[in-house]
Amino acid sequence: MPEDGSKPEPGPGAEPWEYTLHIPRELCAVTVCRHTLRVILAVHGLRGVVDVAELLATELVSNAVRHTKGPVSFRLLWADGVLRIGAWDADPTPPAPTPRPAPLDLEDGRGLDLVRCCSDTWGWHPLPREGDAGKYVWCELGAAA
Repeated sequence: MPEDGSKPEPGPGAEPWEYTLHIPRELCAVTVCRHTLRVILAVHGLRGVVDVAELLATELVSNAVRHTKGPVSFRLLWADGVLRIGAWDADPTPPAPTPRPAPLDLEDGRGLDLVRCCSDTWGWHPLPREGDAGKYVWCELGAAA
């Protein structure tokens, strides 16, 4: 452990972990997810990715909360030196990135562009859960991010 008492950065061989937070479909849940993410990443010694991970989580969770109906879940998964950030919602409709180039007067709709630009990779897949069809939208950050 470093002399300052902080936890060392985990390497690719670090033990995998996963957290899932079931959240209400309310905008305040986005803030709860951001704070939860910061605590989890600090506890696991991933302070170097906190800011980018927070931006990515905000975009994924806010899309799920704002554009769907029904339950939402936020998930963090660490395995093999990669942090996967994801949001599940009950709407099976594929996420729709803004057409390129985005109109200059568009006030929103650039979230998936941010996710694409700030993550190593991103994607989505349909996901049945508790009898409801839905989708899981995710992105990944490497440990060196």
